[in-house]
Amino acid sequence: MIIAVTGTPGVGKTTVSELLAQKLGYEYVSIKKLAEKKDLGEKIEDEIEIDIEKLAEVVREEFKEKNIILDSHLSHLLPVDLVVVLRLNPELLLKRLLKRGYMKDKLSENLEAELVDVCLIEAIEEHENVIEVDTTGKTPEEVAEEIVTLMEKGIKKRVGIVDWSESYEKIMPHLRR
Repeated sequence: MIIAVTGTPGVGKTTVSELLAQKLGYEYVSIKKLAEKKDLGEKIEDEIEIDIEKLAEVVREEFKEKNIILDSHLSHLLPVDLVVVLRLNPELLLKRLLKRGYMKDKLSENLEAELVDVCLIEAIEEHENVIEVDTTGKTPEEVAEEIVTLMEKGIKKRVGIVDWSESYEKIMPHLRR
């Protein structure tokens, strides 16, 4: 089974993905490292512009019949069996991204993406099996355990569990206008 763990940068994907891989006995794969290793993109400043089509081919060829956790804000665009979309209250996300030193444009882009459910909507458009998990106020261990529990219960679709409209006014000054 291939599981994509996706979400806006800063929601906890890498930590949760690594814990989830341990709990399930799956292999952990960082899409960014895979793309670098396979030369699947173009380096623009410190980011890699990944060729999703080529990446999808690699995922199909290399990971079929394997148990994999794919970690990336792009993983929901790949051929996977289950997408887990991690969410985080935008006010907390703002603090995390500021701590990481995000510049205004990148900060704005990611806050807006979280506010308007970009990863979730794209995941729903691409896949049948999508589980949304709110990470707000939870440790990475609690989030990983929640995902395992949902999987054990056979839940393949759970969306629409968060509403960040209350945070909009506080986040608005950080968005591009």
